[in-house]
Amino acid sequence: MGDSAYDARLRANGRAVMLSNHIMGEVVGSYSDAEKAAIMRMLEEELAFRERNRKRRLLKRAGFPTPKTFANYDWTQARLPGGLSREDIVTCAFARDARNLVLYGPVGTGKTHMCVAIGTAACEMGMPVRYFTTTELVMLLSRSKEDGSLAKLLRQLARADILILDEFGYVPVDRDGARLLFQVISEAYERQSLVITTNLDFSRWGTVLTDDQMAAAIIDRVAHHGHLVVFEGESYRLRHALMRPGGGGQR
Repeated sequence: MGDSAYDARLRANGRAVMLSNHIMGEVVGSYSDAEKAAIMRMLEEELAFRERNRKRRLLKRAGFPTPKTFANYDWTQARLPGGLSREDIVTCAFARDARNLVLYGPVGTGKTHMCVAIGTAACEMGMPVRYFTTTELVMLLSRSKEDGSLAKLLRQLARADILILDEFGYVPVDRDGARLLFQVISEAYERQSLVITTNLDFSRWGTVLTDDQMAAAIIDRVAHHGHLVVFEGESYRLRHALMRPGGGGQR
């Protein structure tokens, strides 16, 4: 007679913590119901502990600048395109299909908050994420090329399900940096999801990368299987700045 559903779950939990089929067969076949229940609790607690630690490691490795989630996120300034819902973003459904997001709009309208919240949600789901400002990533790639560790860095980046490039276009990138950035984006194409925040429309990317052809190639890869989320309105930071006239500061 085969295992009961309970025994099958017990075996599965044992395999998940790397116990042998021999040991779990002994447990299922010879132990009392009370003993099996105690072992089940122990295994489930161990698996939950490992999962919590794994999520903590993912969050730490992601490199987010500050903690951000979608709790109380203000969606009013984000205009979503057809084919992309709020649920697709919050549940990271777009990443399961290796689709890209470009978050475009003025500074202070919630782009960085959204990209970090996406990354945080992905880590909670067990998905590896890496976050960089674009300038930071280009500098890291350049240093790695100089010291001979570029291949290792590219392998590390390739393990992420979501690669976040924040603040694209805030600082110009030289030709060598543009080539390295293109290499990362090319290797991510149809394998990983890119989430890019920028205040520049596509027509101006060539000025940032000092190479119109390179910019066109990057845009082609990002836009294919991609969605453009447009942010509008006034900067959140300006709206709430104490230094702003009438902003509520003491006189």
